Amino acid sequence: MKLSKLALALVSLFSLSANGQGKLLEDEKNNIEVYEKCSPAVVNITATTLRRDFFFDVIPQKGAGSGVVIRADGYIVTNDHVVGDAAKVEVTFTDKTTLPAKVVGTDPDSDIAVLKVEKPKLSAVDYGLYPLKVGQKVLAIGNPFGYGGSLSTGIISSLGRDIRTQTDRLVRDIIQTDAAINPGNSGGPLLDSSGKLIGINTQIISPSGANSGVGFAISVQTVKRVVEQLILYGQVLRPDLGMFGVGYSAALLQTLRLPLENGVMITELDPQGLAAKAGLKAANQEAVVGFRRFPFGGDIIFSIDDKPVTNWREVQDLIFDKKVGEQITVHFLRGKTKRSVVITLRLPDSVRPKSL
Repeated sequence: MKLSKLALALVSLFSLSANGQGKLLEDEKNNIEVYEKCSPAVVNITATTLRRDFFFDVIPQKGAGSGVVIRADGYIVTNDHVVGDAAKVEVTFTDKTTLPAKVVGTDPDSDIAVLKVEKPKLSAVDYGLYPLKVGQKVLAIGNPFGYGGSLSTGIISSLGRDIRTQTDRLVRDIIQTDAAINPGNSGGPLLDSSGKLIGINTQIISPSGANSGVGFAISVQTVKRVVEQLILYGQVLRPDLGMFGVGYSAALLQTLRLPLENGVMITELDPQGLAAKAGLKAANQEAVVGFRRFPFGGDIIFSIDDKPVTNWREVQDLIFDKKVGEQITVHFLRGKTKRSVVITLRLPDSVRPKSL
């Protein structure tokens, strides 16, 4: 016996009800819980930069990004490239409240910036814990293309990636994710399934400039370290050897008959810097090879802590990873003799915390 259309509709309705229409899967429930818990702590950031046109008239230009409240007393983390050299920064909350923000400090070398707003008892996101695992679920909340409060989900695709910031500094321990990250997501939080902050979204790889499933987030370990210093000092205090150098190719070293396959010739030394005080020497003459001149006569650093260096950028990267108070062993060639010296890293004499 055939059922009428009305009977079919009633059966269908009863079936949906019996199976729990509106009933959510556990993963869906988790998405909703994390979003409802954390979205009030995610803000839209508008940074206004003043530029001059061809006629030298001042033209305001606005850029947008995301940020996340990490302290209930008004501290917000975002990317340095979101804030840049903005003359004016505003943040908009999920309740549509817009407030002016003070730039507490920026660190272009790690692409992290901290803002402060005067609004009591803000919702804040807690820092997450390591270790993370590839395949672990992650959630990103931000303002892609200006669409505020957008949620995307995915997994950790890889860990321990290295990326370079706009200052060409290497940032290590980067999280790669396939969660959709688009322009405007920069500076927003990457969260774990408990709603804890595990990273700050910073870059994507995409030929079109939009999401291609390869996004990167600065790990919470780096974020915590940088944010603490920005709040305390307004800057990140890093050790400096007080020197500069140029890389020597294997071919040049062979031509100069030096017993090395790689190295960095020290070309400049600050007399009060750590390298000079450790006894390292800078080039004091020139070598002519073909039609080119090269600095010569100084120490050639070929490794730091047994990690080979071939150019000045690699030397900077290795020092960048160190903390004040740590020791490094610098291996170098003087003349044709290999030597080494242990240097305890400290801040340059010209740099002191603001609180001192």
